[in-house]
Amino acid sequence: MKKKFKIGILGLALLLGTTGCTTNLKDKDGKAIVNPVTGQSLTENILCKPTDEATIKLYEDNGYDLDSLPSCVCKETKEKEENNKQDEEKEETSIDEEEKDTKKTEDKKDSKDTKTEKETTETEEEISSEETEKETKESSECQEFTAFNGKYEGLWTSIFVKPLAWVILLFGKYTGSFGLGLILTSILIRLVVYPLTKKSTMQTEQMKKIQPDLERLEKKYAGKDQNDREVMMMKSQEMMAIYKKYNVNPVSGCLPALLQLPLFIAFLDAINKVPAIFEEKFLLFHLGTTPMVGIKGGNWLYLILTVLVAVSTYFAMNKASQSSPSSSNANGVDMAKQTKMMMNMFTIMIIVMSVFMSSALNIYWVVSNGFTLLQNYLVKRSMK
Repeated sequence: MKKKFKIGILGLALLLGTTGCTTNLKDKDGKAIVNPVTGQSLTENILCKPTDEATIKLYEDNGYDLDSLPSCVCKETKEKEENNKQDEEKEETSIDEEEKDTKKTEDKKDSKDTKTEKETTETEEEISSEETEKETKESSECQEFTAFNGKYEGLWTSIFVKPLAWVILLFGKYTGSFGLGLILTSILIRLVVYPLTKKSTMQTEQMKKIQPDLERLEKKYAGKDQNDREVMMMKSQEMMAIYKKYNVNPVSGCLPALLQLPLFIAFLDAINKVPAIFEEKFLLFHLGTTPMVGIKGGNWLYLILTVLVAVSTYFAMNKASQSSPSSSNANGVDMAKQTKMMMNMFTIMIIVMSVFMSSALNIYWVVSNGFTLLQNYLVKRSMK
């Protein structure tokens, strides 16, 4: 079992190590270009065009060819179509009024004046028609980012980052907010992997039922030599028999953590590579700004994100550590204490990292933790 677990970790590391990693945009001196508004280091291998004028200028000033990229979302298309319809309605109204005025005054004008006016009206209509066609053509030329367009950028980007970015943009396009799109994508992914994480959570809850048997096993071998290999082997075999009796896989509790790592990195890459996401402001926060930059700029509201990350992570990790068995390993170390210590270290690490993570990534983490807590509650309720 441990061998399979190590092979899985190695395979995941190889996958994450493939080409397509995020690289920073640098100036002639090799220094990373930072957006002065958000404080974010701009990404060189972005997936679609920026929309903010200041951001566009930073890329163009450093020799980046933005014309080769698709638009994140062709937002202007619908707006142009609506404006065109409004203009057409105004023109029709204007033409009708002119025709009425013409009818009222046609008895007073000679045929030459009438002909001139008609020609002028026709000319205006032709010009208006040409402008409308030009605008429609421009709007239809907008190439919108998709999950499979552009050149191949490696297995990781092609399979995880691009599709994830496309889903976020899709939700953002129809909700009018890429921050909301990020939240909906987080929930959608957790719903997709819910059957796996539910099974893992049920296994973890099942571990509580085997506590009496494990405690009896510990008492049985408490007075024996813990350095004796044969004794420890017998103890290990009896422990595995207990797990088998209750149909429990002790390694399955690691599955949610393994799923979180690639998802976390994929969200990080998608956020950094899609300007439409890191340029936007959602609620009180710029999605590309970190709490550290926000607080340094005098906006202490960014501290709310760090607090939310700390609270949600603590409760999510605390529930996981409470479900760990209290058996001991071959060296006599209490596994429950060991697991709790690791969870506490992980919680502290995440809290420190949250200060330097973009607001978008902090929001994803809080939503993910909230879903985990809800899932644990529903699983426990179903098992009663």
